[in-house]
Amino acid sequence: MDKESIIFLFLLVLIFFTLQPPLASQMLVSHSRRRLLGEWRMLQKNIGISAVHMQFLHNNKVVIFDTTDFGRYNLSLPGGRYRYDPNDIVSREDCYSHSVLYDIGSNTFRALMIQTDPYCSSGAVLPDEILVQIGGYNDGDRVIHTLAPCTGENCDWVELTHTLIQRRWYSTNHILPDARMIAVGERRQHNYEFYPKIIRDSSSGSRLSALLVQ
Repeated sequence: MDKESIIFLFLLVLIFFTLQPPLASQMLVSHSRRRLLGEWRMLQKNIGISAVHMQFLHNNKVVIFDTTDFGRYNLSLPGGRYRYDPNDIVSREDCYSHSVLYDIGSNTFRALMIQTDPYCSSGAVLPDEILVQIGGYNDGDRVIHTLAPCTGENCDWVELTHTLIQRRWYSTNHILPDARMIAVGERRQHNYEFYPKIIRDSSSGSRLSALLVQ
């Protein structure tokens, strides 16, 4: 190829990249955007339950739980354990887990035992890193479920039955400055109560006469 042809080819390529959007810049922006936005990766194909409720914990683990009233699930309780709940609507006795604890660091999960239904509960993680779920559905609407952090295999749900003064279904929770929690309302409850309780708590819950926001 002679000198004139090389110069002509160079000018042709230069004109092309001048008139077209810079391809290298587009590729660089696209790559940078992917890095900023992140990307989805499948970590587990199936954990056995539906993630209706999910909470990230301070110990780099995620607790996941669902209703107990959908019958059989795809994750069995270990060690021959089973749940017996005479008030359950669908399955009064089964050997399936309705909650799992997922470890982000090891990409593993294990089954947790939960008896009463936490579906439609609301919760928060207290300053001592304990997850508190208030209320639920059916026989779980007056129950408080707690899960304390641990590094071994023994931590599990603790169910405080008949603890709530009123049923709490879709209530609103908020952590107070004294590290307690206030539960406000429910679909048919115009009142509030505290966890842990204080001595002067009303037997029917403190009524909300008005809610003022400034």
